Amino acid sequence: MKILYLMRHAKSSWSYDELNDHQRPLNDRGRDDAPMMGQALAERNIKVDLLLTSSAVRAQSTAVLVAREINYPHDKIVVDESIYRAEVKDLLRVVRECPDTANSVLLVGHNNTITDFANLLSPNLINEMSTGAVVCLHFRVERWAEIDQANAEFYFYDTPKNQK
Repeated sequence: MKILYLMRHAKSSWSYDELNDHQRPLNDRGRDDAPMMGQALAERNIKVDLLLTSSAVRAQSTAVLVAREINYPHDKIVVDESIYRAEVKDLLRVVRECPDTANSVLLVGHNNTITDFANLLSPNLINEMSTGAVVCLHFRVERWAEIDQANAEFYFYDTPKNQK
């Protein structure tokens, strides 16, 4: 069995006109929501074998804050530049290329792609993922290369608002 967690980065700031999109940081709410979602994952006793994130500052910050809460080593977070401007097919490739030794993967990405990707794989329709939201899917496969909607089971969808 393979377990995939898809997370939209936490709320980002638009306050810095001098920064390009890739450099935008989390805002105060995002800095609160990311560890809160990490705590929610920890309360579910979730262990992640591989944490992948977009190279955007807001996604990396989300990944670090979540990793801290689930006891995932900061230095093991994999920053994948292709996730930043990825299309659904790109995210599918990234996940299908994950090492099969990793049974659970958390991918931190961006909307609209992360929602579209969740809907490509999930047997349940997921409306637009809010910032900080997490979708969990289980796949009845031994290899990441085999994941698709036909062997997926929707496990949960959680948002920061559910945690408040």
